[in-house]
Amino acid sequence: MTKQRILTGDTPTGRLHLGHWVGSLENRVKLQDDYDCYFIIANMHAFTTRMDKPADIRQSVLDITLDYLSAGIDPAKSTIFVQSEIPAIADLTFLFSMLLPFPRVMRNPTIKSELRDKGLGDNYPFGFLLYPVGQVADILAFRAHLVPVGEDQIPHLEMTREVARKFNQLYCDVSSHSSDEDAVKNGGLFHIIEPLLSETPRLIGTGAPDQNGNLLKMSKSLNNAILLSDDEDTIRKKVMSMYTDPNRLRPTDKGTIENNPLWMFHKIFNHDTAWRETAEERYRNGQIGDVECKKKLIEILTELTRPMRERRKIYEDDPAQVLQILKEGTGKANAVAEQTLKLVKEKIKQDFFG
Repeated sequence: MTKQRILTGDTPTGRLHLGHWVGSLENRVKLQDDYDCYFIIANMHAFTTRMDKPADIRQSVLDITLDYLSAGIDPAKSTIFVQSEIPAIADLTFLFSMLLPFPRVMRNPTIKSELRDKGLGDNYPFGFLLYPVGQVADILAFRAHLVPVGEDQIPHLEMTREVARKFNQLYCDVSSHSSDEDAVKNGGLFHIIEPLLSETPRLIGTGAPDQNGNLLKMSKSLNNAILLSDDEDTIRKKVMSMYTDPNRLRPTDKGTIENNPLWMFHKIFNHDTAWRETAEERYRNGQIGDVECKKKLIEILTELTRPMRERRKIYEDDPAQVLQILKEGTGKANAVAEQTLKLVKEKIKQDFFG
C-alpha cells in the first residue's frame, strides 16, 4: 500500500443524520484524499436486532450508499461496499472468535449498553454477541491502520487491537514485547489499529432530556434527529421545535446556555465566533429570544446540507449508477479481503491447496 488504509462504516438501520456527520462522516470526506479508504455498510450486523425486517435492511443499504455519496464520499477515491458480499469476513469472524474468551466479549461496555437501551433483556440471538467479533473481522480483513469512529465504538476497537496482537504473537512469532507501531515490521500480519475521533464524537438530539435530566444522543429511533437527507423546510421545522431552556418562558427571561441543545448546536456548527459570543451573552441577559437564535441555526444547517442535497438529486435521478458504484466497490473490497484470508490461512497452516 502506498497510503495508509482506513476502514470504517455503518450498520444500515436507517438514514444518516447530523450525529453521523460530526461523529465520523465529516472526517471520512476530509481523509479520502490522503488515505486508502474503505467504507463498509455492515448489513449482516443489522440482522442481530432486525432479523425479521430483511426488506428494511436492504433499503437501508441503498439509503446509506446515497447518504455517503451525497455527503461527499467520492467513489473515484474511496471504496464503498456491502458486508454480506465479502465471504472472507465470515471466515475470519469464526477464526477470531477462537481468540476472544467469552467473558471478554461480555465485558464490552457497548454490548451492555445496547442490551439495556434496546430493552433486549435475555431475549436476543446469539448473533448479537457475535457481532463485536464480526466488527473485528470487518477491520482486520482490510489490514487497516486507522478507524474513524464515534466514542461509543472505542470498546470494539480495543477488542480489535487485542485480537491483532494475539494473532501476530501466536501465528507470526511477534514478540509480546514488540511495540504496536512495529507490529508488521516485526513480522506481524495485522497492524494494531488506531481510532481516529472527530472533534465532536457525540451529538445530542433535538428533543427533551430523559426522566433523569440527561440529554439523549441524536437518534432516528428517538425522533430527535436531523437527517442529512432532510429538505430545508424539514430542517426549519425540526430546529424551531428544538428543546431549549425550559425555565425561559418569555424572550426577556434570562436564559441558560449550559446543557441547552440550541447552544450546543451553535457551538458545533456555527463558526461565527463573534456572533455566537455576543448572542450567548444577550441570551443570558434576556436580550434575545430563542426564535432569533433558532433562525440563525437554521441558516447555518441549511447552508451545510445544501451541497448534500444537490449531490443527492444527481444520484437519486440515476439509481442504476448508485448500484453500479456499490457493485464495483464491493468487487474491489472482496479482492482485498480474499487476499487477507489467503495470508491468514498460510499463517495458521490451513492452506492445503495452494
